[in-house]
Amino acid sequence: MSQYTLSINGQARSVEAAPDTPLLWVLRDHLGLVGTKFGCGAGQCGACTVQLDGQPARACLTPVSSVGSLKVRTIEGLSPDGQHPLQRAWVELDVPQCGYCQAGQLMAADALLREHPKPSDKDIDDAMAGNLCRCATYLRIRAGIHRAAQIAAAQPKKDAS
Repeated sequence: MSQYTLSINGQARSVEAAPDTPLLWVLRDHLGLVGTKFGCGAGQCGACTVQLDGQPARACLTPVSSVGSLKVRTIEGLSPDGQHPLQRAWVELDVPQCGYCQAGQLMAADALLREHPKPSDKDIDDAMAGNLCRCATYLRIRAGIHRAAQIAAAQPKKDAS
């Protein structure tokens, strides 16, 4: 067992775990952040997608020992009040059906929108290709991402200073 201090959703969190413990289990079992879901355990489905320094990453394949100083963002860190443009669009358009994959979908979509604030259908399809939805709500997911881009564009810009 080793001691790790991880930056998760903007907070330093200490945890003791074996170096090869997947980040998914550290988040869920050690830290109680259960929004990130276990899907396939092989990095194929995307249900466990989190962000490491803003980039989508499969938490089921990421050993806690490899996280180091990278900033981890989970679905719990997307927006505490549910007002993130993606969350608003998902509700407005009834994007999820069963909802199981949606945390991973939202985390991948958030990373996409930060890189491409006005994504094309191709941008969305490429970015979301590794996130599977058993209910096949892909058209609603794409519509939700486009709607979130519109919501974000209409919001006042925050001062960077």
